[in-house]
Amino acid sequence: MISQFFVLSQRGDNIVFRDYRGEVQKGSAEIFFRKVKFWKGDEAEEAPPVFNVDGVNYIHVKVAGLLFVATTRVNVSPSLVLELLQRIARVIKDYLGVLNEDSLRKNFVLVYELLDEVIDFGYPQTTSTEVLKSYVFNEPIMVDAARIPPLGPAAMFMQGTKRMPGTAVTKSVVANEPGGRKRDEIFVDVIEKISVTFSSSGYILTSEIDGTIQMKSYLSGNPEIRLALNEDLSIGRSGASVYDYRSSGGGAVILDDCNFHESVHLDSFDMDRTLTLIPPDGEFAVMNYRMTQEFKPPFRVNALIEEAGPSKAEVILKVRADFSPSVTANTIAVQMPVPTYTTRVSFELEPGAVGQTTDFKEGMKRLEWCLKKIVGGSEHTLRAKLTFSQESHGNLTREAGPVNMNFTIPMYNASRLQAVEFHLGFTTML
Repeated sequence: MISQFFVLSQRGDNIVFRDYRGEVQKGSAEIFFRKVKFWKGDEAEEAPPVFNVDGVNYIHVKVAGLLFVATTRVNVSPSLVLELLQRIARVIKDYLGVLNEDSLRKNFVLVYELLDEVIDFGYPQTTSTEVLKSYVFNEPIMVDAARIPPLGPAAMFMQGTKRMPGTAVTKSVVANEPGGRKRDEIFVDVIEKISVTFSSSGYILTSEIDGTIQMKSYLSGNPEIRLALNEDLSIGRSGASVYDYRSSGGGAVILDDCNFHESVHLDSFDMDRTLTLIPPDGEFAVMNYRMTQEFKPPFRVNALIEEAGPSKAEVILKVRADFSPSVTANTIAVQMPVPTYTTRVSFELEPGAVGQTTDFKEGMKRLEWCLKKIVGGSEHTLRAKLTFSQESHGNLTREAGPVNMNFTIPMYNASRLQAVEFHLGFTTML
């Protein structure tokens, strides 16, 4: 149960506001934005997704540069509210095609109509785009797709603004093509989030893939879709499927576990690894999966820190792209914590470096190295000279690190899971 819902711009402007219960004082949006903008935590540089101010719980997510916020005075499940906010953002994007400040302002009547159907007196009712089509009748006003703000890698993974081809990104599920026609289209993509831990010498200690098969449907007539995955796919580390399917155990792709959208039928999944479904309108996850099988990570990261004097040290970071030269990684961000007594850092990039920036976050005691793109097969190096406020009396390697790296690689699949075949069939009622 929530008391208020509102959407703020990056400047703190109130774009959408709905008070469902009247339990929270007016001005809560201003209090929230001031707290987030000037957040002062013990170790965090940014405000956490959930915090309390004067007895009011503020729960928020950041999507496409916008802050989606819910407030409540009761002890609700934070995970439930965070999921609700993500789903509201997804529904609005399904209807508007483009999710940004301009589209919200131009379609505020439609957005408020959606909110009245999604939440009633603070209680969630439905977040299904398919169900809402029966109750929401306003047509969206389309905006220029070129005005979509750029997103970071994490935002891309959570919200998928750049998962799909351009026509899928900016197209509403309810708007018709010029001339009143609706084009039947469907887009399928495999999105993976990779977590790998390297030792100081570059060996892999742990590795994991969290992935999803994402689908965005603009089909009419409720057709049945058959999506075929790898024939050598196995589920469960022992080779036995968690769904009691008779897996051979010798597949090239082994998933630890997975779950499916409610519309997916698994009748033939055991025999030929085929998913059958009638896709709802809009964007949804057909399948989520986790994999800890050994795989080749797209990057190799080496970090070295050595003393360079009584109160100085030098850091050398090397990033090597272990994928095909025909593939390019975008928006790479490398972060490395340094000893807490570091006072100044000077950086040295490799000769001819283009599209690279460096920064020292003094409050967080962290180095940041951002690269606009990395071509497969290339290697990049950063040198940083640290100045300390005191002499180091311990092991520097224990006081620095670990190195964290975020990136996006279009058309790259580390798990090798593929939607190898796609069949579409319409059912006609006579």
